[in-house]
Formats: sequence, structure tokens, C-alpha cells
Amino acid sequence: MNLPERPITILIAALGGEGGGVMADWLMEAATRSGLPAQATSIPGVAQRTGATTYYLEVFPAKKSDLGGRDPVLSLTPSPGNVDIMVASELLEAGRAMANGFVSPDRTTLIASTHRIYATVEKMQMADGRYDAERVLEAARQLAHRSLLFDMRRLAQESGTVINAVLFGAMAGSGVLPLAREACEEAIRHGGRGAEASLRGFSAGYEIALGQRPAPGQPAPPQRASELQEVMRLGLKRLRDYQGERYAKLYESRMQPFLGGEHGLAAEVARHLALWMAYEDIIRVADLKTRASRFERVRKEVGAKEGEPVVVIDYLKPGVEEFASVLPAFLGKKLVAWAERRGKLDAYNVGMHIKTSSIFGYLLVRSLAWLRPLRPFTYRYGEEQALIERWLALVSDAARRDPLLAREVADCARLIKGYGETHRRGKANFLAIVDALVENPPMSDASEQASAIRKAREAALADPEAKALGQALGKPVVWLKQVART
Repeated sequence: MNLPERPITILIAALGGEGGGVMADWLMEAATRSGLPAQATSIPGVAQRTGATTYYLEVFPAKKSDLGGRDPVLSLTPSPGNVDIMVASELLEAGRAMANGFVSPDRTTLIASTHRIYATVEKMQMADGRYDAERVLEAARQLAHRSLLFDMRRLAQESGTVINAVLFGAMAGSGVLPLAREACEEAIRHGGRGAEASLRGFSAGYEIALGQRPAPGQPAPPQRASELQEVMRLGLKRLRDYQGERYAKLYESRMQPFLGGEHGLAAEVARHLALWMAYEDIIRVADLKTRASRFERVRKEVGAKEGEPVVVIDYLKPGVEEFASVLPAFLGKKLVAWAERRGKLDAYNVGMHIKTSSIFGYLLVRSLAWLRPLRPFTYRYGEEQALIERWLALVSDAARRDPLLAREVADCARLIKGYGETHRRGKANFLAIVDALVENPPMSDASEQASAIRKAREAALADPEAKALGQALGKPVVWLKQVART
């Protein structure tokens, strides 16, 4: 009989906690039950999101009984251009696979979930550092021989299981694997615990791959009006959690002048305003670190069983600015001024390791969270609210001239974030752009002014040291990176 020339090659990229190893076991079990030679290897990732664990399998599509005692030679590692099935449990992992050459138009069936779990590098950016999901989807359509792309996490949640079951079902239903549905389902049952839920997820993925049921569609671009409503709903929820109902009412009153205008501008202002009003200070950090939901999440992430102790140690490094931020306004202002004069803003940042899972450590950090009712009387609160009011006035003035100009002024709020040196640097860049291009622009044309603001803002976001911004503005930007006097 004529034997296949090569094995079916399968590369799986899954994040921690998504059952990638279990899925590889299911594949091996199904191949074994089908009498097919198979081999699997894995390379562990660095962390939950900074790197996926990859699993590589080869399945020879001929029964061992037909090989006359011979064994196929199977590889331990994948090679670009030679992968038949590429599986990604999240969209960015699909993008990584394409960038590394593991998806080819003449061979590869790409099976990937379209939901996003943001990478560390995306979260580190000063502004919106998210990768454009549509570009990844378009690349998948062009680079893959065939692509199965839909929100598999949503299907998994609806089925009460983990995403690996839906992925396995989509693989089995793709028609590329030399495995019968019954063999795959028996492999899941052989896995024991949670088999029924996994079978539901498998069936959903299988039927979508076969076209027997519609895939969960991607959300349509929201209409401007509904987008504004959703942003404000989330903003109000965030600010109630941050400072209470009265603070949320302040947010609503600040938004009133924009609600009767262009919806796109109003949505942008609403988003930036909610984020800015919920600025990070040590009260907020302490609150988030000592919430019960956080300890529950940590236990889940480390896989702790009921009754097993989990030790949580938080690393904190507060300095003069963090301490001054929660002092009464007049005291905080004096302390910061003293530190600036003597170059001491960064001189007293002392690292602390606090075991927040202990009673003493928890109470120590939680005591800072209990300062929340006093936040409106603190130095940082007054400084932030004054700058917010100034920004809102500038956006309103720009809106009366040109909607595009107003959007660019509104987006300058992206520069304000964090605390300590990060906040100081962003605030200095913000003020430099406001002074040079918003309040005192060297041009009278609104579109030209908007373009200049956008280029300056992008330069500030791209270069943390503000050298690019200084070149864009034609003068250096000083953000008080102080050197202690000797």
C-alpha cells in the first residue's frame, strides 16, 4: 500500500491556565486509540502572559499495523513553513506564530481565538499600547491556507469549561487531523474530571469548524451615541469605586458641556476624564492590594487548594512625592517645594517588602486605604483637580473652533499617568505642549495646530526622556529629574 510521505504537524501556543498541556494529552490519547504513531514535546513559557507554552506534536496518518514493523521518524521541533495546524489560544499568539513563519498559505490551517489578553509590553506603554487586532485578523486571512477565527473563550464560558476543549473541537472538525470524532471524545472522557463540560466545549468548536452552527461574531463597531453611554457607564462605576457617589456626580457635571456636542469628542473626553479622575496614589494602591478579590485571584493563579496557605509579599518603594501626595494640601506643597529646592525628590525612595498575607502586613497596608475619605483634602487631589479643570477648559475652547483640534487637545490627557517620576515626566510633557501649542500656538490655522499637537504628543509618548518632544517644540522640556546636592 502507498504510505503517507510525511506526518501531520501540529503547533499549539497556549497561555498559562488554559489547559494547553491537557489538550496535547488529548491529542496523544486520541492518536493512540486510533492506532496512529504520534509524538509530543513542549517548551514552557516564561509567565502567564509574557510568553506562551508551546506544544509540538506530529501524528503519522497511517496505522501502526500497516507499517510492517517500521516506525516513522518524528521530529521534536517545528520548522517554519512545515506546520499543518497552528493553534493559538489568543489572538496575539496567532500574530506571533505568523511573525515567526509558522503559518504558510500553501499548508497551514490556523485555528485561533479572537479574544485578547493583553501582553505586558502593551500595558507598559505610556498611552494606549494595544496592538491592532484587525491587522492580525487580516494577516491571518492572507497568510493561512485556511483560518478558523472566532471567540473561543466566549464559547468555553458558555459551556462551563476551559478554552482548550473548544480549540480541540475546532481542530477535530477542521478535517486536517486524521482522527475520528469518537476517538477525540473518548480521549476527553479518559481525562476524568470535568469531562462532561469539556465535551460540551468540544462539540461547540467541532460544529463551528464544520459549519453546522454560526461562530460567535465579532462585535460591530459601536455607534457613537451608544459608545458614549458605555464609556460613561464604566467611568461612573470606576469613580464610585474610587471615591464614592459624590465624586461620580462631579464626573457627570464635568461632562455636561460636552454631551450636546459631537459624540466622538464627548466619548474621548469621558474616557480620559474617568481615567484621570481615578489617578493612582498610595491610597488607591493600598486599597487594590488588600481587597479580598485580589487574594482570591492570587490563590487561583497559583493553583492553591482549599486550606493551603499562600504567602503574598508586596514590594513597595514610596518616596517624597508619594508621602506628600496624601498630606494636607499646604503641608504637601511645602514638602515638595523643599525637596525640589534641594534635589531630594528621588532621594528617599526606600524599598519595602510587606507580607500582606499576614495580619500585621495586611493592616499596615490597609490603614493607608482607610485614608480614602480624606483624599479630597490632600495635596495631590488639589493639584490633579486644578489641572483637570484647566484641560477641560482648553478642550471646550478648541471645540468652539474645530472638532479635530478639540480631539487632539483632549488626547493630550494620555500623557498624565502613574505617580512619582512617571507622573512628573508626563505632567511636564503635558504642560510643555499646552504652553507651546495649545495656549500660545505659533499658527492660526486650526488644522495645522491640530497636526502640530498630535506630532508633539506622539513624540512625547515615544520618548520617555522628552528629547524628541524638545525637538518637536524647538526647546528643551524640563521635568525636574533632580540630582541631590553635595
